[in-house]
Amino acid sequence: MSFRFGARLVVACLAFFPLAQAGYSQTKVGVISLQRAILESAEIKQKSAEMEAKYKPRQDEIQKVQQDLENIRQQLQNNAGKLTPGAQEDLNAEYQTKQRQLQRLSEDLQSDVTAERNDILTESGRKMKQVVQKLAEEKGLDVVVDEQSTVFFKPALDITADAIAAYDKAYPAKAK
Repeated sequence: MSFRFGARLVVACLAFFPLAQAGYSQTKVGVISLQRAILESAEIKQKSAEMEAKYKPRQDEIQKVQQDLENIRQQLQNNAGKLTPGAQEDLNAEYQTKQRQLQRLSEDLQSDVTAERNDILTESGRKMKQVVQKLAEEKGLDVVVDEQSTVFFKPALDITADAIAAYDKAYPAKAK
């Protein structure tokens, strides 16, 4: 067991210690799959579709460059020994240029997608936390834990569906 995991476990146990002294029947617990709640919200689904549409032209450009590379590779392979040294050199130079272009396009796209996705998930996570806090207050819950850090819980304690519904109500996906 790593030190970090062990330290987390100790902190988690200490956090529940006062609750244990108050008695089990007095503590109301809810469990949520925070990741699922965020990813299944209508807002995230809409933003995901918008991102796909936004970055589709760049993905298409990458596919075109990949096809160009394949065509040049086939020309080099099919015409091996038939091309003049100058033509061979020109095709090799074009191939290398296209490879660099493909690498740049791919890295730029990946960087932009990752940054935008992280911004969206950070904002949605902040909003979901507010929704879960309000939901916990409405349900009279003393603590809400993420299912990923829970070894066992009764399905009746799962508030994920309620959190998704509350999130979608508080932050409805905008109609186009």
